[in-house]
Amino acid sequence: MTAPTPVPSITSPAMPHVMNTYGRLPFALSHGNGVWVWDTNGKKYLDGLAGIAVNTLGHAHPRLVPALQDQVAKLIHSCNYYQVPLQEELAAKLTELSGLTNVFFCSTGLEANEAALKIARKFGHDKGIERPEVIVYEKAFHGRSIATLSATGNPKVQAGFGPLVEGFVRVPLNDVAAIEAEARSNSNVVAVFLEVIQGEGGINPATVEYLQAVRRICDDKGWLLMLDEVQCGMGRTGKWFAHQWAGILPDVMPLAKGLGSGVPVGAVVCGPRAANVFGPGNHGTTFGGNPLAMRAGVETIRIMEEDGLVAHAADVGAHLTSSLARALEGESGLVEIRGHGLMIGIELARPCGELLGQAAEAGLLLSVTADTVIRLVPPLILTHAEADQIVAILVPLIKSFLAKTSP
Repeated sequence: MTAPTPVPSITSPAMPHVMNTYGRLPFALSHGNGVWVWDTNGKKYLDGLAGIAVNTLGHAHPRLVPALQDQVAKLIHSCNYYQVPLQEELAAKLTELSGLTNVFFCSTGLEANEAALKIARKFGHDKGIERPEVIVYEKAFHGRSIATLSATGNPKVQAGFGPLVEGFVRVPLNDVAAIEAEARSNSNVVAVFLEVIQGEGGINPATVEYLQAVRRICDDKGWLLMLDEVQCGMGRTGKWFAHQWAGILPDVMPLAKGLGSGVPVGAVVCGPRAANVFGPGNHGTTFGGNPLAMRAGVETIRIMEEDGLVAHAADVGAHLTSSLARALEGESGLVEIRGHGLMIGIELARPCGELLGQAAEAGLLLSVTADTVIRLVPPLILTHAEADQIVAILVPLIKSFLAKTSP
């Protein structure tokens, strides 16, 4: 994944006391309902971004809100000095859905990925490897801490933060030969770490064949297969987890974003090869696994199951993708429409960051990533009719942009 394309910042003077770390569009959201949100001036938007794949159930869900209100009235936070029953409830559900065995809870995707990297390092040290290395990918994005930034494959977001953490070997996505070469020549490799679908990198999927090949190589070499499902997990692709399309199991699976429907929650789900690498004192967190976050995760999954939202995401996502493809067929400057379920990228032949603001003006929230890719990751409750509204708003903007900027 690459960093989101910057847009003109209004942090100063509109937000003079907030650190200037984001490019912001010139409006603020006040409330939402379903897949719709309103800004503080009363303008209505169709939310095609879901807080960057976070708001799984949309906004103000009528079953999620009272559950969270109930939990807030009981207990928001309990530190991990004590047992937290909701942790066991959510962990049991995640292991059931994934086929893995144990879970560590944190608060963000960055933290989940950082924990995965620590697991890989300790896994290597436990095997007697003094300088363990992890295979990572071109165009990857795993977070902005020093370690996850080092695993990320984007020089733009790494610039100014050196020296980076050592211990990473970078390869291209979907190139089995590159992995096989490392397997033959590098005895320090202990894990392969990849996004099943690169999000910030431009909605780039790992192929089924590639995932299966990497699983075989990891088994042959005794490596950990660590699949970052922070953005593409939790039903977004039409399976609970995107790697399930390949019929494989990872050893380590970081999750976050959609797991809590907007309440910050991250998780590292592990199988037998990795589940016991950490012992008491090896890793921890203050806020991770707090009762409010765990209740959000439990209720999110409960509602997803009751409403069949995983299959729904596959159905509506296929409809949205095919509708976009039909409407944009033959357009000069359209490179590709790709993705899976409700994780869709529309790649254009030139940078298109200006469409971010234009879409918002037209009443649609989305993002542009990797400079040239329009990203759609709406709430999983999106209907066919609402998908058609996305097409009706977005396609004329794309056609106008391509016509204006064509050579």
